[in-house]
Amino acid sequence: MPWKEICPMDERGKFIVECLRRELTMSELCRKYEISRKTGYKWWSRFWETGDRRFGDRSHAAHWHPNATPDEVVTMLLSARKQHPTWGPRKLVAWLAAKYPRLVLPSASTVGAILKRHGLIQPRRARPRSAPYESPFVGCDEPNSVWCADFKGSFRLRNGRRCNALTITDAYSRYLLRCEGMSYIDDARVRPIFESAFSEFGLPVAIRTDNGPPFSTIAPGGLSRLAIWWIKLGIRPERIPPGVPQHNGRHERMHRTLKEDTAKPAERTLADQQRAFDRFRRIYNEERPHEALGQKPPWTAYTRSRRPYPVKLREPEYPESFKTRVVRHDGLIKWRGRHVYLAETLANENVGLEQIDDETWRVHFATIPLGVLEGTRFKRAAGVYRSRKTIFESNRNLKPQRMEVSPIRPV
Repeated sequence: MPWKEICPMDERGKFIVECLRRELTMSELCRKYEISRKTGYKWWSRFWETGDRRFGDRSHAAHWHPNATPDEVVTMLLSARKQHPTWGPRKLVAWLAAKYPRLVLPSASTVGAILKRHGLIQPRRARPRSAPYESPFVGCDEPNSVWCADFKGSFRLRNGRRCNALTITDAYSRYLLRCEGMSYIDDARVRPIFESAFSEFGLPVAIRTDNGPPFSTIAPGGLSRLAIWWIKLGIRPERIPPGVPQHNGRHERMHRTLKEDTAKPAERTLADQQRAFDRFRRIYNEERPHEALGQKPPWTAYTRSRRPYPVKLREPEYPESFKTRVVRHDGLIKWRGRHVYLAETLANENVGLEQIDDETWRVHFATIPLGVLEGTRFKRAAGVYRSRKTIFESNRNLKPQRMEVSPIRPV
């Protein structure tokens, strides 16, 4: 004969049935079911008061907890999240703490649980990612030591036109210097944006970009008209290795935030999109906490450069042992009675020739090696980015000037 399985809920049901029969007193029933009179009266009163025939245990959770987040704080957190829907818990806590210093805020994990409970956090699909490059950014230890520039990927406005956003940031402070939308990408449209940034903030030591136009070309040394202009301003162009965007990772991460806040969805016209960019730039620089800056906005870490934008460009200077030539409008120089082609991007620029031996001369533009002349034949220099080590070793000699000026204050 199998053992009988006794269920507490079935026993409670039998107890109530016998109570309804009124054949035994409450004391006798409690002794029969081996429970206290207090427990017996509890189930009997619960049956008559609520009519609940489910005899399972109710939740023992407290109706109020002394460490629970106050409703007022929850309301403020939800309002802040709706105002900045792309900000995570840590940024929301830092932003509210700056606005309300006396407000007691919960931890970031608690804020995340509150947002998730109210449906304000959507789970993201996990994506495979490559291992990060462990070497630090060289020279990014002060404001204006390195600026990062790139184009946010082209996207379509609601009127069907394309928009390309040129962004410029300071690598140290993450300060967004410029975010300008344009329909077409060329030197004539890009250069005025850099001119306005140089006039407002001064000159950086170096500008880090990718290998696309108008920052780079297939000319010797990768020089473009924009890069030549930078060199004559005393700015060193730095181009990340092809196919390695993580070398400009902090700038690419800003692009992700820019896309989430301004391009999902995009505005109708380019003018409307530019107003969205301007609004994003103000919030990004003045309000949005940045984790790499100790949850402070970028304006607190940025200072203007002490190198002002010059009125007149300075032409490259070469040692007395160098021979100099002026590149013609068609990219040719005159050498040993013959015309030798260098690049049309160097039109009207002075190049220096350094003698190696009787038949070999190395060609330079400022400090950029372009290649060698063997007799009257020009051979381009080998690729600059033969390895990751090469670019970082070449940048180690770059010592940015210390800036001792007050930080920019939001207007």
